[in-house]
Amino acid sequence: VQLVESGGGLVQAGGSLRLSCAASGFTSDYYGMGWFRQAPGKEREGVSCHNSADDATWYADSVKGRFTISRDTAENTLTLQMNSLKPEDTGVYYCATGRTCGLLLHWGQGIQVTVSS
Repeated sequence: VQLVESGGGLVQAGGSLRLSCAASGFTSDYYGMGWFRQAPGKEREGVSCHNSADDATWYADSVKGRFTISRDTAENTLTLQMNSLKPEDTGVYYCATGRTCGLLLHWGQGIQVTVSS
């Protein structure tokens, strides 16, 4: 499985970015697909995840109401629309997939998102 993220960059606080993740070599039972991030000096944390088995989505409290995850299972793509960005959203964002959102086994290389104040 290969995951390739795109769409990161530098944006001012209050701005928006849209991240995309393209998956290849996918297996049909990889229902979970989501986004994680890692800020400098901090541990990696979950941002949002989608489970195609029941179309359920999960968001970290810190991004609820600002970020929206969407998925095209036919094209094996995942997007994260990020609005009202804050400096604390800065970090490397990773796309991941696996059997469930709690069992994400494959990871992309990550993409930098920087929000300036």
